[in-house]
This record gives sequence, C-alpha cells and structure tokens, in this order.
Amino acid sequence: MKVTNFIIISVVILCFGITSPVSGQAVPGVDENIPFLVTFGRQGETSWGDDDFYQVWFFSIPQDFNQQFYIRVFDPDCGGEHDEIQGEFNSRTQFSVYGGAGVDPDANEESRGLLKGMNYKGGTLLASRVFGGEPVYDNKYYTFGPFNPTSGDFNNKWKVRIFKVVIEGIAGDDGNLYRFFLSRDPDNDVPVEGGNAFTYEYTFRMWNNTMSVSHIYPYVDTGVIFIRQKNYDWDDDGHILVVSRYKQGIKAIISNEDNWEESRITIDPAEIGASLDFQFHKKQTLVKNNNVVITTENQYGEAMPFYSTPIGGVPVYQPRVGVTKIPKPKG
Repeated sequence: MKVTNFIIISVVILCFGITSPVSGQAVPGVDENIPFLVTFGRQGETSWGDDDFYQVWFFSIPQDFNQQFYIRVFDPDCGGEHDEIQGEFNSRTQFSVYGGAGVDPDANEESRGLLKGMNYKGGTLLASRVFGGEPVYDNKYYTFGPFNPTSGDFNNKWKVRIFKVVIEGIAGDDGNLYRFFLSRDPDNDVPVEGGNAFTYEYTFRMWNNTMSVSHIYPYVDTGVIFIRQKNYDWDDDGHILVVSRYKQGIKAIISNEDNWEESRITIDPAEIGASLDFQFHKKQTLVKNNNVVITTENQYGEAMPFYSTPIGGVPVYQPRVGVTKIPKPKG
C-alpha cells in the first residue's frame, strides 16, 4: 500500500487584544487596564507604594499637528471618592507643565526624573497649579492649556514635539489618585491624532479585583540585548509576567513590602523595535489598594520608556511553529 508523507503542525496562539486608536490619549491607556496613577504627599510612608513622592510624564505631539491642545487631569484634588486617606486628608499636589529646550528626555537625561538629586524640571514652565482637597475637582477634570505644539521640545528621531508634566506631593501623607487625557478640546476627551504619552518610572494603583490583569508596555530600542526590570512594593500580590511576540510569559522577580527587587530578561533580536507586555496578575487572596512602582533599563543601565499606546501595538504571542515529518512506513 502506498502511503504519502504528511506533516503535523501544532500551533497555539495567545492573543491579548487590539490597540484602541484613542488609547494613547488616555493615561493610563485603555489597553493598560490601570485605574489610576498615584502620588503621595512628601510626608507619606514609602511602604504605601510611592518611593519618591513625585512622577514625571511626557506627552508627544506629531510635528504635523498644528492645532492647540490641552492636557486634562481627572480628579487632581486629594480628598474624596478615589484618593487614599491616611488619618485625615491633608495633602497638596502640584501639577506643572513644561515645554521648550530641556524637556526631551533623549537630549536631557535628568528630565526623566530618575536621577535622585538632579533637576527633573528642565524646560520652560508653561502652567502650574497646586491642588488640595477642593471638592469641585473631586471625580472631575481640570484642564491645562491651551498649548501651542511649537512650544514643545522637538525630538528628531520620532519627529514629535514633547511636553512634560511633573506631579509632586508637596505636603501631607495621603495618596492622590488621578489620570490624564491629551485632548483637542478643553471640556471633552477629543484625541490628538498620533499623540502618545510615556514615562520612565511608572507609579500606579492596581485594581481591587483578583480577576483583573493590568499591563504596561516598555519599548525595546535598537541595540538592547537584555533588560533589567525593577519593581517596588508589589506586596507579593500575585505575579508579573513578561510577554512579547516571542515570549509566552516569563515570570519576573517580585518585591514585597517597601523594597525593590529586580531580574534580568534576555531580548530576542526579533523583539527589537517593539514593546513588551508586562502583565500584573493579582493573587486570589485580595490585596487592597496596592500601589506599585516599576522601571526598566537596558544592559548599559539606560532607562527604557513605557508608552501608553505600545509602539508596534499590543504584543501578540507568535510561537515558533514546530514541524514534525512522519516518515513513510517501511514495507
């Protein structure tokens, strides 16, 4: 009997969704599934999940965008529905917007906000406001702007103009939970086409839901052969998986209460020029109000940015296809 050779191919593909066209306008982004950023007052305890009581975010505007725009802050006050109280609300948080030379973190490393004792406020101050416990802003937006795109710091590699927002807990010990939207309208969330946002040290709140998975997306640039992830005050709350088109899920070393832990992750050449997916899976015993800090750096110790809209899209695992050839029976 004649038997024709045949091939068995086994493939498993794990999908993680499609990037929303407006996810880059919201910070945290839609695909990140993170409820809030968080910044504590400078009298706060680091064990509550904020290692330095400030945060730095960058907003990029395409060079061909020539309209005014706004940076909207949701719930900028500290007191009320979303914020984390310690005793009684007494915190004050300053939001400051910068443009001009000195903002671009590629040209000015200090601007990233990672070098302790260095000037992360480089650039020209365009707007600033301090928020206490004003109920008028609780669960509502405050809008900074309008801003002219030409007031930003031009980045030639990405062909964008960059603006910076510095958030500082200048007094008190409570946690201020807030988020942003990059908008063309002062009163509504109207996306800036091609806009994005990024940071180098991400301080955020986890959902109080054991079934919810949050994501952040570090970008892997040319020349990276491995990265070092560092996370702070994870409270042993489940596990962190690192996923890409070629990694189905590598577990990262996690921190506990008020400490940093780190681990090294090798980068496949095919992962260059795209984003990784850091997935935060909570354990089944609920840890409430868990605030987390995370950074990544390459083999040279250079910080890597996290983008609200992942560069290259949300990673979708694409396993290498295994091909097994069944030999023709003898006889």
